[in-house]
Amino acid sequence: MSHAAHSPSPQTPQASQRVRATFDGEPIETAAGSSIAAALTESGCSAWRTTANGKQRGLFCGIGICFDCIVEVDGESGQRACMIPLEDGMDVRPQRSRSSAPPTGDATSNDSSVSDSNSEATK
Repeated sequence: MSHAAHSPSPQTPQASQRVRATFDGEPIETAAGSSIAAALTESGCSAWRTTANGKQRGLFCGIGICFDCIVEVDGESGQRACMIPLEDGMDVRPQRSRSSAPPTGDATSNDSSVSDSNSEATK
């Protein structure tokens, strides 16, 4: 049995098409149609904001429910990075709480000082 090759419609982004933007002044890129969170993850960034309590946050649920991935996009704060496709030229910045420092390190580390409050909610 033969299968006809799937030809994407003109509206379907090709995997070879890349979009480029900046995150906190540094270049990021991903496949066209992919989210800001995908671009950040692809660039090796696993935590891109810090809560007022110093907890690092990044991609958690990936479906827009938890709000752990919020960023500032083109000057508009409170944007969910997992829900917004990256577009060429976007200026993405960390969402900073009033008393927080920029995120550093890896949010997936085993460091007990970087715990996830959401893990308590899932117990």
